Amino acid sequence: MRFLVTALFALIANIQSPASDPTNLKILKVTTGAEVNQIMRTFTSGLGVQCSYCHVENNFASDDIPKKEAARRMIQLTQKINADFLDRRMHVSCYTCHRGEMEPRTAPEPKPGQ
Repeated sequence: MRFLVTALFALIANIQSPASDPTNLKILKVTTGAEVNQIMRTFTSGLGVQCSYCHVENNFASDDIPKKEAARRMIQLTQKINADFLDRRMHVSCYTCHRGEMEPRTAPEPKPGQ
């Protein structure tokens, strides 16, 4: 869990404005493939998905899968939420809502016997 939080903090800290990039990194500001891989592993854990959920196989730069753009918007959303805290620390991450599932739950599970 500590690794997940650390990796997500690194993700939120590395947000940038969209720019022209041959690898199609429009939101993430990273310098190595290892950093990208670490961040992507964090996403797979937070959402319980594999790479093909957002990426075209053998063409990770492709934007042909709309879920990739949705992920970009969610990254920007978590950045904005965290920026609104006075301490500027990460309080919200993908895992906050998704809890390892593709779709976040909007209400708690009913208690047994109710």
